[in-house]
Amino acid sequence: MKHWFSYIVVLLTIVSCSTPQQVYISDAVRDSSEKILNTYIESIHPGDQLYIYVYSTMPEVVIPFNQETLTQSIPEVQEYKNFAKNVHKVNGYEVSSNGYIQFPILGSIHVGGLTQDSVERIIQKQLVDNGYVSDAVVTVSSMNFRVSVVGEVASPKELHVEGDRLTILEALAMCGDITLSGQRNNVIVMRERNGCIVPIEIDLTQKTMFDSEAYYLQSNDIVYIEPNKLLKKTSYRDTDWPAYISLGVSIANLVMLLDRRY
Repeated sequence: MKHWFSYIVVLLTIVSCSTPQQVYISDAVRDSSEKILNTYIESIHPGDQLYIYVYSTMPEVVIPFNQETLTQSIPEVQEYKNFAKNVHKVNGYEVSSNGYIQFPILGSIHVGGLTQDSVERIIQKQLVDNGYVSDAVVTVSSMNFRVSVVGEVASPKELHVEGDRLTILEALAMCGDITLSGQRNNVIVMRERNGCIVPIEIDLTQKTMFDSEAYYLQSNDIVYIEPNKLLKKTSYRDTDWPAYISLGVSIANLVMLLDRRY
């Protein structure tokens, strides 16, 4: 009976200590809403690969501005929208180290530090103002948005995402979630900023996570899930200790046997 009581006490201790680490947003009130104060703004950086497509009701006039149509014939006008939607996204435009892209006919366009919406407006304005495409509609998207998730997750990996909007919870879900050995209250997002790597801490157990600049991930972010204290302690232990004990017992038995003989 005493043994059963001891087991129950140990079990309750383990559960009470581990539960807060395994819960997301533990301080949120059920059926309540939380406003995300840190709105998502993704700027363009050197090394980004941009996909830019120019639309028009006159497909023939945008041929020089679209990489796909420079080497392909344009279908009939009624099929143009479907063609533009499903066409392969070829090479894209790489942003140079000083933040420029080389766009057909328009030449060098500075895009570094701007949002994709801003670049769309700039290119559209230049096309219309210069008389190239009177009804131009421009779309810009990222071709190489990637995030790495490492540490205590079920499947650490580099994620390649369509588009450029990804929350930290979505990234963790794509990696099979944090393991029971991972810390949820001290997640580190390593982000490149002005040539330096800046660590950003985010607590996934508190609703303040929605206000963190790391809630929305940026391309090339690295998400690190640190192991909890228990795993750290066990990882430092020598796993060969049973062999050492066995060897010690064998030596002790040998010594006792020799003492009896002599």
